[in-house]
Amino acid sequence: MTTNNETSGMPVPASIELPSASSAFDNFKNGNETGMTYALKWAAWKWLWEVAECRVIGFEVRLEGPFGRIADVVGLGPGNRVFLIEVKSSKADLRRDDNNERTRRKLLEKSESLVVAAELTQRVLANATVNLDPDESLAGVRTLEMARRDVEVIENKSVSTKKRIDTLSTKFHDPAFLRCADFHYLITPHRMIRTTELPDQWGLLNERGETVVDAPLKHVKRVTQHVLRAIARANTRDLMKACQVKVNRIDSSAFRECDEGAQSLQ
Repeated sequence: MTTNNETSGMPVPASIELPSASSAFDNFKNGNETGMTYALKWAAWKWLWEVAECRVIGFEVRLEGPFGRIADVVGLGPGNRVFLIEVKSSKADLRRDDNNERTRRKLLEKSESLVVAAELTQRVLANATVNLDPDESLAGVRTLEMARRDVEVIENKSVSTKKRIDTLSTKFHDPAFLRCADFHYLITPHRMIRTTELPDQWGLLNERGETVVDAPLKHVKRVTQHVLRAIARANTRDLMKACQVKVNRIDSSAFRECDEGAQSLQ
């Protein structure tokens, strides 16, 4: 069963409890998020608070540093255990991050084959163009035009494959990303993913905030202060956005110069 959430205008499952009574509710929603994705983020937050007993939680947290990948929802629980939840509202969204090095190798092989094919078709086309008889039949001209289209198709496929390689996400299987937290979970609409399709070392939550598959504990290096700072930055950003706080950026070099001057006087 679904219902229309008035704040988002998007159909979301009635089983998801949203804090939409708050006047600032919509202000936490990213512009590119669907109603389903936003609802699942709140379901993840609720699970972290009620089940995992996390008391420090944030949306869109960069655990890998200022330029690292973003984790959808992160919580710090008892024993300073870090919980990381990725929100996936569709199969396509899930597949984007469910790649590994084997996928990358296959794409590289495909890219190399397309480069060779493009070079070959270009040479054949160039030779055919040079040797084309001006008085050649209409059929010959059409064949040449088809060859030009073939060259264009292969070149477009080559460009597309290279772009996919550049943007390929191996997040679910990347050892660096798996070292960011003690527990990794996916949260998806009910029955969107089979338990057999789960990436290794990930658990599964459904839209009702129920644990479908427990995530295994990973004994990662304790980086509590780093996680707290990352969540604090995310929450500060979201609070300022929700309250529509506008600030001017200040050149930090001025502070560094003052600090260096103060140190020189000591």
